[in-house]
Amino acid sequence: MSQTTTATGTPYGTLPPASPLPQRRPISLPRLAQMREAGEKIAMLTAYDATFAAVADAAGVECILVGDSLGMVCQGLPSTVGVQLDTMAYHTESVTRGLHRVQGTAWVVADLPFGSYHESREQALRSASRLMQAGAHMVKLEGGGWTAPTVRFLVERGIPVCAHLGLTPQTVHALGGYRVQGKGDAAAAELRRHALELQDAGAAMLVLEMVPAQLSTSLTAELPHCHTIGIGAGKGTAGQVLVMHDMLGVNLGKNPKFVRDFMQGAASVRGAIEAYVQAVKNGSFPDDSLHAW
Repeated sequence: MSQTTTATGTPYGTLPPASPLPQRRPISLPRLAQMREAGEKIAMLTAYDATFAAVADAAGVECILVGDSLGMVCQGLPSTVGVQLDTMAYHTESVTRGLHRVQGTAWVVADLPFGSYHESREQALRSASRLMQAGAHMVKLEGGGWTAPTVRFLVERGIPVCAHLGLTPQTVHALGGYRVQGKGDAAAAELRRHALELQDAGAAMLVLEMVPAQLSTSLTAELPHCHTIGIGAGKGTAGQVLVMHDMLGVNLGKNPKFVRDFMQGAASVRGAIEAYVQAVKNGSFPDDSLHAW
């Protein structure tokens, strides 16, 4: 009995042959620290399934974020609030399977969804354990102040944590919409205090979303043990992250001003992601002149 194949001759159920992976060591927290010390920017991108995770890894992305943004780009939800822990575990498993298929080296960060860590530190531990067992190397949670004790609780139990300040999509309704955060002296001081508390609690990474560039740059210098990853926060952070669907120009809504469509001029998805990684590395992305701070 003959085996059914695709148009390219690849048997169905297998990934197509990929170009050789970049020669790099598996990404780890010590490796990310070395990159930062050497002045090399960290390239992070979202992925939600096996194939796109493998493509992103092959294109040189160091960190893959299994973001709860999947609720909007994959499930069609109006916000991230409706995403369930079971869904996050499913997509985390899918991403890590894809990386294992191609001997990928990327560091996998998975979002703790809304309501999965708010009740207690013990609830956060159960939720984080679920995502780590699904294959994540690190979990991400949103907010400052009340989250610092939870971060410390998780880190003390061997779970690496990425924090998230600025525009926090899980609380977008409380923030009054998708607006720049940290504007003005009082707001900037509060954000800075939260960032320092999260570093002290053991957060090894911090996403800064829609934060003024000057504030992001100063915070990066003040957080030597916590790698800042910007999204709409200027180029002064230790790295950058985008939603993959946004940078490929295939999202369901209007792209934010700070997003660039990397599919323009690219011959393939992998080529677009390679262009994104190169732009992050050489500092040509983001373009701070496009921000409306």
